[in-house]
Amino acid sequence: MIKAKLINHPLQFKLPAGTSRGILKTKPTWFIVLQHQLTGNIGVGECSLIPGLSIDNESEIDQVLASIIRKFNSGQFPTVTEYQNFPAVQFALETALNDLAYADPFSPYPGAFTNNAKQIPINGLVWMGDKDFMLQQIQSKIEEGFKCIKMKIGAIDFDTELALLKSIRNQFSETQIELRVDANGAFSPSEAMAKLDALSKFGIHSIEQPIKQDQWKEMALLCANSPIPIALDEELIGITEKAYQIQMLDFIRPQYIILKPSLLGGIEASNQFIEIAEKASIGWWATSALESNVGLNAIAQWVSNINTDRPQGLGTGKLFTNNIYSPLVIKNGHLVHDTNLAWESLS
Repeated sequence: MIKAKLINHPLQFKLPAGTSRGILKTKPTWFIVLQHQLTGNIGVGECSLIPGLSIDNESEIDQVLASIIRKFNSGQFPTVTEYQNFPAVQFALETALNDLAYADPFSPYPGAFTNNAKQIPINGLVWMGDKDFMLQQIQSKIEEGFKCIKMKIGAIDFDTELALLKSIRNQFSETQIELRVDANGAFSPSEAMAKLDALSKFGIHSIEQPIKQDQWKEMALLCANSPIPIALDEELIGITEKAYQIQMLDFIRPQYIILKPSLLGGIEASNQFIEIAEKASIGWWATSALESNVGLNAIAQWVSNINTDRPQGLGTGKLFTNNIYSPLVIKNGHLVHDTNLAWESLS
Protein backbone atom coordinates (compact mmCIF):
# COMPACT_ATOMS: atom_id res chain seq x y z
CA MET A 1 0.00 0.00 0.00
CA ILE A 2 1.27 3.44 -0.95
CA LYS A 3 0.11 6.59 0.78
CA ALA A 4 0.37 9.79 -1.21
CA LYS A 5 0.07 13.52 -0.72
CA LEU A 6 0.52 16.63 -2.84
CA ILE A 7 2.44 19.73 -1.81
CA ASN A 8 1.86 22.98 -3.69
CA HIS A 9 5.11 24.95 -3.50
CA PRO A 10 5.31 27.85 -6.02
CA LEU A 11 8.96 28.80 -6.49
CA GLN A 12 9.85 32.44 -5.88
CA PHE A 13 12.56 33.95 -8.06
CA LYS A 14 15.13 36.37 -6.78
CA LEU A 15 17.18 37.75 -9.66
CA PRO A 16 19.61 40.66 -9.31
CA ALA A 17 18.93 44.10 -10.69
CA GLY A 18 19.73 44.33 -14.39
CA THR A 19 17.90 41.20 -15.47
CA SER A 20 15.74 41.68 -18.56
CA ARG A 21 12.07 42.40 -18.02
CA GLY A 22 9.69 39.54 -18.57
CA ILE A 23 11.56 37.06 -16.39
CA LEU A 24 9.21 34.94 -14.28
CA LYS A 25 8.63 36.08 -10.71
CA THR A 26 7.06 32.81 -9.56
CA LYS A 27 7.00 29.32 -11.04
CA PRO A 28 4.08 26.88 -10.53
CA THR A 29 5.48 23.86 -8.69
CA TRP A 30 4.03 20.82 -6.93
CA PHE A 31 5.61 17.83 -5.21
CA ILE A 32 4.15 14.33 -5.31
CA VAL A 33 5.17 12.63 -2.05
CA LEU A 34 4.71 8.86 -1.77
CA GLN A 35 5.31 6.60 1.23
CA HIS A 36 5.43 2.81 1.06
CA GLN A 37 3.55 1.45 4.08
CA LEU A 38 5.67 -1.73 4.33
CA THR A 39 9.20 -0.47 3.68
CA GLY A 40 8.74 3.10 4.91
CA ASN A 41 10.51 4.36 1.79
CA ILE A 42 9.69 7.89 0.65
CA GLY A 43 9.44 8.90 -2.99
CA VAL A 44 9.32 12.53 -4.12
CA GLY A 45 8.74 13.88 -7.61
CA GLU A 46 8.51 17.46 -8.84
CA CYS A 47 5.92 18.79 -11.26
CA SER A 48 7.10 22.22 -12.36
CA LEU A 49 5.79 24.36 -15.20
CA ILE A 50 7.17 27.17 -17.31
CA PRO A 51 4.08 29.14 -18.39
CA GLY A 52 4.05 29.65 -22.13
CA LEU A 53 6.56 26.86 -22.74
CA SER A 54 5.29 23.76 -20.90
CA ILE A 55 2.52 22.07 -22.87
CA ASP A 56 0.77 20.90 -19.70
CA ASN A 57 -2.61 22.65 -19.38
CA GLU A 58 -2.08 24.73 -16.23
CA SER A 59 -5.84 25.09 -15.67
CA GLU A 60 -6.15 21.31 -15.39
CA ILE A 61 -2.94 20.47 -13.57
CA ASP A 62 -4.38 20.65 -10.05
CA GLN A 63 -7.12 18.18 -10.98
CA VAL A 64 -4.71 15.81 -12.69
CA LEU A 65 -2.31 15.78 -9.74
CA ALA A 66 -5.16 15.40 -7.26
CA SER A 67 -6.45 12.40 -9.21
CA ILE A 68 -3.03 10.74 -8.97
CA ILE A 69 -3.04 11.20 -5.21
CA ARG A 70 -6.55 9.75 -4.94
CA LYS A 71 -5.59 6.72 -7.01
CA PHE A 72 -2.63 5.89 -4.80
CA ASN A 73 -4.63 6.35 -1.61
CA SER A 74 -7.42 4.08 -2.91
CA GLY A 75 -4.99 1.27 -3.70
CA GLN A 76 -4.60 1.94 -7.42
CA PHE A 77 -1.26 2.36 -9.17
CA PRO A 78 -1.23 5.19 -11.76
CA THR A 79 1.33 4.82 -14.54
CA VAL A 80 3.38 7.39 -16.40
CA THR A 81 1.85 6.49 -19.77
CA GLU A 82 -1.60 7.62 -18.59
CA TYR A 83 -0.51 11.27 -18.72
CA GLN A 84 0.86 11.75 -22.25
CA ASN A 85 -0.54 15.29 -22.48
CA PHE A 86 1.16 16.32 -19.23
CA PRO A 87 4.95 15.85 -19.56
CA ALA A 88 5.70 17.67 -16.29
CA VAL A 89 3.30 15.32 -14.49
CA GLN A 90 4.99 12.35 -16.14
CA PHE A 91 8.39 13.52 -14.90
CA ALA A 92 7.05 13.97 -11.36
CA LEU A 93 5.31 10.59 -11.22
CA GLU A 94 8.20 8.73 -12.82
CA THR A 95 10.84 10.14 -10.47
CA ALA A 96 8.63 9.73 -7.38
CA LEU A 97 8.11 6.03 -8.18
CA ASN A 98 11.81 5.51 -8.86
CA ASP A 99 12.70 7.28 -5.62
CA LEU A 100 10.23 5.08 -3.73
CA ALA A 101 12.22 1.99 -4.71
CA TYR A 102 15.26 3.07 -2.66
CA ALA A 103 15.68 3.46 1.09
CA ASP A 104 17.81 6.60 0.81
CA PRO A 105 15.61 9.67 0.37
CA PHE A 106 15.80 11.72 -2.84
CA SER A 107 17.61 8.93 -4.70
CA PRO A 108 15.60 8.13 -7.84
CA TYR A 109 18.76 7.26 -9.80
CA PRO A 110 21.50 6.50 -7.25
CA GLY A 111 25.08 6.00 -8.31
CA ALA A 112 28.51 7.58 -8.17
CA PHE A 113 27.05 11.09 -8.02
CA THR A 114 24.99 10.42 -4.87
CA ASN A 115 28.08 8.92 -3.21
CA ASN A 116 30.09 12.05 -4.05
CA ALA A 117 32.35 9.89 -6.20
CA LYS A 118 31.44 11.79 -9.37
CA GLN A 119 31.00 15.48 -10.10
CA ILE A 120 29.05 16.81 -13.07
CA PRO A 121 30.61 19.58 -15.18
CA ILE A 122 28.01 22.26 -15.84
CA ASN A 123 27.78 25.49 -17.79
CA GLY A 124 27.63 28.82 -16.03
CA LEU A 125 24.43 30.52 -17.15
CA VAL A 126 24.51 34.23 -17.97
CA TRP A 127 21.04 35.79 -17.96
CA MET A 128 19.80 38.39 -20.42
CA GLY A 129 20.03 41.97 -19.27
CA ASP A 130 21.86 45.21 -19.86
CA LYS A 131 25.52 45.17 -20.89
CA ASP A 132 26.98 45.87 -17.45
CA PHE A 133 24.79 43.22 -15.82
CA MET A 134 25.78 40.57 -18.35
CA LEU A 135 29.48 41.46 -18.17
CA GLN A 136 29.34 41.24 -14.38
CA GLN A 137 27.82 37.76 -14.61
CA ILE A 138 30.43 36.60 -17.12
CA GLN A 139 33.29 37.76 -14.93
CA SER A 140 31.73 36.14 -11.88
CA LYS A 141 31.28 32.76 -13.63
CA ILE A 142 34.89 32.75 -14.77
CA GLU A 143 36.10 33.59 -11.27
CA GLU A 144 33.97 30.73 -9.91
CA GLY A 145 35.89 28.27 -12.06
CA PHE A 146 33.44 27.59 -14.87
CA LYS A 147 35.06 26.29 -18.05
CA CYS A 148 31.82 26.46 -20.01
CA ILE A 149 29.65 29.57 -20.17
CA LYS A 150 26.18 29.75 -21.70
CA MET A 151 25.01 33.22 -22.64
CA LYS A 152 21.43 34.13 -23.46
CA ILE A 153 21.30 36.40 -26.49
CA GLY A 154 18.55 38.26 -28.29
CA ALA A 155 17.44 40.61 -25.51
CA ILE A 156 19.76 43.54 -26.12
CA ASP A 157 21.40 45.10 -29.17
CA PHE A 158 23.14 42.40 -31.22
CA ASP A 159 26.31 44.49 -31.66
CA THR A 160 26.52 44.83 -27.87
CA GLU A 161 26.21 41.06 -27.52
CA LEU A 162 29.00 40.59 -30.05
CA ALA A 163 31.15 43.02 -28.08
CA LEU A 164 30.57 40.98 -24.91
CA LEU A 165 31.62 37.80 -26.66
CA LYS A 166 34.66 39.54 -28.10
CA SER A 167 35.68 40.73 -24.62
CA ILE A 168 35.58 37.13 -23.38
CA ARG A 169 37.63 35.85 -26.28
CA ASN A 170 40.18 38.63 -25.81
CA GLN A 171 40.86 37.19 -22.35
CA PHE A 172 40.17 33.47 -22.80
CA SER A 173 40.81 31.16 -25.73
CA GLU A 174 38.48 28.40 -26.91
CA THR A 175 40.58 25.84 -25.05
CA GLN A 176 40.18 27.82 -21.82
CA ILE A 177 36.47 28.70 -21.98
CA GLU A 178 33.76 26.97 -24.00
CA LEU A 179 31.12 29.47 -25.09
CA ARG A 180 27.54 28.44 -25.78
CA VAL A 181 24.80 30.88 -26.76
CA ASP A 182 21.04 30.47 -26.57
CA ALA A 183 18.87 32.58 -28.87
CA ASN A 184 15.52 31.13 -27.71
CA GLY A 185 14.23 31.58 -31.26
CA ALA A 186 15.08 35.29 -31.34
CA PHE A 187 16.38 35.40 -34.94
CA SER A 188 14.14 35.57 -37.98
CA PRO A 189 14.95 33.01 -40.70
CA SER A 190 15.97 35.79 -43.08
CA GLU A 191 18.57 37.25 -40.71
CA ALA A 192 19.74 34.10 -38.95
CA MET A 193 22.61 33.12 -41.24
CA ALA A 194 24.17 36.58 -41.18
CA LYS A 195 24.02 36.58 -37.39
CA LEU A 196 25.48 33.08 -37.20
CA ASP A 197 28.36 34.23 -39.42
CA ALA A 198 28.98 37.19 -37.10
CA LEU A 199 28.91 34.98 -34.00
CA SER A 200 31.27 32.44 -35.54
CA LYS A 201 34.19 34.86 -35.24
CA PHE A 202 34.29 34.26 -31.49
CA GLY A 203 34.76 30.52 -31.32
CA ILE A 204 31.21 29.63 -30.31
CA HIS A 205 30.71 25.98 -29.36
CA SER A 206 27.01 25.93 -30.28
CA ILE A 207 23.85 27.99 -30.51
CA GLU A 208 20.50 26.82 -29.17
CA GLN A 209 17.34 27.33 -31.17
CA PRO A 210 18.41 30.28 -33.40
CA ILE A 211 14.90 30.53 -34.91
CA LYS A 212 11.52 29.62 -33.48
CA GLN A 213 10.39 26.01 -33.54
CA ASP A 214 8.09 24.42 -36.15
CA GLN A 215 10.06 25.84 -39.08
CA TRP A 216 11.66 22.57 -40.12
CA LYS A 217 12.71 23.57 -43.62
CA GLU A 218 14.36 26.81 -42.48
CA MET A 219 16.02 25.12 -39.51
CA ALA A 220 17.32 22.29 -41.70
CA LEU A 221 18.94 24.82 -44.05
CA LEU A 222 20.61 26.54 -41.10
CA CYS A 223 21.88 23.26 -39.66
CA ALA A 224 23.33 22.29 -43.03
CA ASN A 225 25.10 25.61 -43.63
CA SER A 226 25.75 27.26 -40.26
CA PRO A 227 29.38 27.91 -39.28
CA ILE A 228 28.26 27.25 -35.67
CA PRO A 229 26.81 23.89 -34.56
CA ILE A 230 23.08 24.19 -33.83
CA ALA A 231 21.27 22.62 -30.87
CA LEU A 232 17.52 22.07 -30.90
CA ASP A 233 15.71 22.92 -27.67
CA GLU A 234 12.09 24.10 -27.90
CA GLU A 235 11.87 22.16 -31.18
CA LEU A 236 11.61 18.90 -29.21
CA ILE A 237 8.69 19.90 -26.99
CA GLY A 238 5.45 18.10 -27.73
CA ILE A 239 7.00 15.55 -30.12
CA THR A 240 6.38 12.33 -28.21
CA GLU A 241 5.91 9.61 -30.84
CA LYS A 242 9.18 7.84 -31.63
CA ALA A 243 8.52 7.71 -35.37
CA TYR A 244 7.86 11.46 -35.42
CA GLN A 245 11.01 12.13 -33.39
CA ILE A 246 13.04 10.11 -35.89
CA GLN A 247 11.42 11.98 -38.78
CA MET A 248 12.10 15.39 -37.22
CA LEU A 249 15.77 14.71 -36.43
CA ASP A 250 16.36 13.07 -39.80
CA PHE A 251 14.87 16.05 -41.63
CA ILE A 252 16.52 18.85 -39.64
CA ARG A 253 19.83 17.08 -38.90
CA PRO A 254 20.96 19.27 -35.99
CA GLN A 255 24.39 18.90 -34.47
CA TYR A 256 22.95 18.68 -30.92
CA ILE A 257 19.68 18.34 -29.02
CA ILE A 258 18.90 19.69 -25.54
CA LEU A 259 16.98 17.42 -23.16
CA LYS A 260 14.67 18.89 -20.52
CA PRO A 261 12.79 15.99 -18.89
CA SER A 262 10.06 18.21 -17.41
CA LEU A 263 9.18 19.42 -20.90
CA LEU A 264 9.65 16.13 -22.75
CA GLY A 265 7.73 13.67 -20.55
CA GLY A 266 10.33 12.45 -18.10
CA ILE A 267 13.52 10.43 -17.99
CA GLU A 268 12.49 7.50 -20.18
CA ALA A 269 11.18 9.93 -22.77
CA SER A 270 14.55 11.68 -22.70
CA ASN A 271 16.35 8.33 -22.99
CA GLN A 272 14.33 7.67 -26.14
CA PHE A 273 15.55 10.92 -27.67
CA ILE A 274 19.14 9.98 -26.73
CA GLU A 275 18.80 6.59 -28.42
CA ILE A 276 17.52 8.18 -31.64
CA ALA A 277 20.10 10.99 -31.59
CA GLU A 278 23.09 8.74 -30.99
CA LYS A 279 22.08 6.43 -33.85
CA ALA A 280 22.06 9.54 -36.06
CA SER A 281 25.42 10.80 -34.68
CA ILE A 282 23.71 13.79 -33.06
CA GLY A 283 25.17 15.01 -29.77
CA TRP A 284 23.14 15.96 -26.72
CA TRP A 285 23.19 17.32 -23.20
CA ALA A 286 20.60 17.70 -20.45
CA THR A 287 19.31 20.93 -18.97
CA SER A 288 17.03 21.63 -16.04
CA ALA A 289 13.88 23.60 -16.79
CA LEU A 290 14.19 25.86 -13.76
CA GLU A 291 13.11 23.13 -11.34
CA SER A 292 13.75 23.29 -7.62
CA ASN A 293 16.57 21.22 -6.17
CA VAL A 294 14.24 18.21 -6.17
CA GLY A 295 13.85 18.10 -9.95
CA LEU A 296 17.44 19.23 -10.49
CA ASN A 297 18.64 16.36 -8.30
CA ALA A 298 16.67 13.77 -10.27
CA ILE A 299 18.06 15.02 -13.59
CA ALA A 300 21.60 15.17 -12.21
CA GLN A 301 21.45 11.62 -10.85
CA TRP A 302 20.08 10.32 -14.15
CA VAL A 303 22.62 12.05 -16.38
CA SER A 304 25.53 11.19 -14.08
CA ASN A 305 24.88 7.50 -14.75
CA ILE A 306 25.32 8.03 -18.50
CA ASN A 307 28.82 8.00 -19.91
CA THR A 308 29.19 11.63 -20.92
CA ASP A 309 31.74 14.28 -19.94
CA ARG A 310 30.01 17.11 -21.84
CA PRO A 311 29.02 20.02 -19.55
CA GLN A 312 25.34 19.87 -18.63
CA GLY A 313 22.90 22.73 -17.97
CA LEU A 314 22.25 22.01 -14.30
CA GLY A 315 23.07 25.14 -12.34
CA THR A 316 19.81 26.98 -11.62
CA GLY A 317 19.26 26.15 -7.94
CA LYS A 318 20.40 29.53 -6.60
CA LEU A 319 17.64 31.43 -8.40
CA PHE A 320 14.94 30.83 -5.79
CA THR A 321 14.30 32.33 -2.37
CA ASN A 322 12.31 29.26 -1.23
CA ASN A 323 14.22 26.40 -2.80
CA ILE A 324 14.26 23.04 -1.01
CA TYR A 325 17.42 22.70 1.07
CA SER A 326 19.60 19.97 -0.40
CA PRO A 327 23.12 18.53 -0.56
CA LEU A 328 23.56 19.97 -4.07
CA VAL A 329 26.35 22.53 -4.29
CA ILE A 330 28.37 24.06 -7.10
CA LYS A 331 32.14 23.84 -6.80
CA ASN A 332 34.60 25.00 -9.44
CA GLY A 333 32.09 24.75 -12.27
CA HIS A 334 30.75 21.34 -11.22
CA LEU A 335 27.52 20.18 -9.59
CA VAL A 336 28.38 18.17 -6.48
CA HIS A 337 26.36 16.05 -4.06
CA ASP A 338 27.85 16.91 -0.66
CA THR A 339 27.23 13.90 1.58
CA ASN A 340 27.80 16.08 4.65
CA LEU A 341 24.61 18.04 3.91
CA ALA A 342 21.02 16.86 4.39
CA TRP A 343 17.75 17.23 2.50
CA GLU A 344 14.88 19.28 3.80
CA SER A 345 12.06 16.90 4.68
CA LEU A 346 8.93 16.94 2.54
CA SER A 347 7.28 13.87 4.04
